[in-house]
Amino acid sequence: MHLNLHWACATAALALLMPTARAQEAVDIDRTAGLPPETPADIAEGALSGRPVSTLTDALRYAYWTSPALLAQRSTTQSSAWGVAQARAAYGPKLDYALTYGWTRDRFEIAKGVFLGRSGWTSTATAVLTQPLFSFGRSFANERGARAQAAYQQAVLQSAEQQALLDAADAFVGLRRTRTAVAIAADNLAALTRELTDNRARLAAHEVTATDIQQVETRVELGRVQLLAAQRDAGTAEAAFLRMIGTRPGDLAAPPPLQLPVADLEEAYAYAETHNPLIHAAQERERASRASVEAARAERRPRVDFQGSAALLPYSAGFSNYSDTLRQTEIKGVVTLSGPLFDSGERAARVHAAQAANDADWRLMDATLRENRAALAGAWNDWQAQTAAIDTLAKAVASAQNAYDGAVLQERAGMFTTLDVLQLARELLQARSAYNDGVAGAYLAKVQVLAGLGALDAAWLLPDGPRRDAQGDAWRVAGKADVPLVTDAVRALDGLVEGSAPPRSARDPAARTLIPAAELSRGEN
Repeated sequence: MHLNLHWACATAALALLMPTARAQEAVDIDRTAGLPPETPADIAEGALSGRPVSTLTDALRYAYWTSPALLAQRSTTQSSAWGVAQARAAYGPKLDYALTYGWTRDRFEIAKGVFLGRSGWTSTATAVLTQPLFSFGRSFANERGARAQAAYQQAVLQSAEQQALLDAADAFVGLRRTRTAVAIAADNLAALTRELTDNRARLAAHEVTATDIQQVETRVELGRVQLLAAQRDAGTAEAAFLRMIGTRPGDLAAPPPLQLPVADLEEAYAYAETHNPLIHAAQERERASRASVEAARAERRPRVDFQGSAALLPYSAGFSNYSDTLRQTEIKGVVTLSGPLFDSGERAARVHAAQAANDADWRLMDATLRENRAALAGAWNDWQAQTAAIDTLAKAVASAQNAYDGAVLQERAGMFTTLDVLQLARELLQARSAYNDGVAGAYLAKVQVLAGLGALDAAWLLPDGPRRDAQGDAWRVAGKADVPLVTDAVRALDGLVEGSAPPRSARDPAARTLIPAAELSRGEN
């Protein structure tokens, strides 16, 4: 008996542990197959093994195919595309069934104080077919709203793709900048250390004082702190690299030059109006709320539906409906015209609420255009200024290097003091750091210009690589719920009430005003 008890306990424990083991196995499988099946094989293998990335092109490819935020947005977009299929399903028939089996007991008073009881088990089978014939624009407005919502999610997806590529470029260029900053700080510390060694030798020869040594020692310790800070920033940048790109960094090559689809800021404004995904998202959001107005108005109209039913029931004559001994069948077909008569103003209030919401979305189109133009102008001016400053900073670095090298020689000849050399070493450090920041800043500013234009996408940056066809996927999904002939016929009839819904233009008076690019000058005579 005790043996049986132990065996039962062991069996119960094993049963409890088996779901955990299976769950762990499922987790391992999910980790192995965590990327969508359309992911390129080299990207999937590299992400799984943590293969180092050395070029910006590869970094952008990893971000495009492995960014969790971007993958989540693609799934959200697919979900929205299925909403179109759901809306189009309203044009087709629906067939429902019901099967019942139950017991009934009744008592009938057939005379004063005399009751007759009947009871029994019965079953029924019913099928109901419903086909909308003409909803006076309800279904068409709902489909239009679903399509606008799907298009809105498409624009949001394009914006998410741009943001993923922007973050990847920022992480790549930022890591190159911080690694260069480490090298600059190390060079500065090495130069200060040499200066300290030379001054200690000169102190032994009574050419400098202890105060000079202390000044150099102070700068050396500060140089060590600067090197530690640069190494800290490089480590943080590597973590950001992994977060944005999805794999480890290698020896990063210089990023390739970027090309713009426009020549000046005025062309950039016009290009962004037709290509920027945030502007597209605002336009599609307005279309979706406009479709809500149409749907609210359609609720005030009648509708025509056909309903057919077939039923298998117990025979209902006399007392025979208390058993399945005798059966009867019933087939019905009904065309129904229905509509509201009086609702105390509820539907009118819905129309007004939808109109107000649509007006707000229309105004937000203007706000989005303003924001885009301001951001685009800022990025353009920043890119132009930082690009123009690179040559100036390069000259400053060369001059600072020559001045420092000359000061070191003249210090040994007694023409420069230790403080003079330390000051020139600081200026050299500042010039090299500014040049390093300027090169990275100019490149990232141009990336921001591409983002403002709406051209920071895989089609522009990775023209030869595979890409997701989100629009094609949405188009294929939209008709999944169609019923041949029926859907198109009912939709064409329903669309006669609503008509077309052309895109709306901006109402903002300031939309006609364009700010030119900033006038930049180096102050040269």
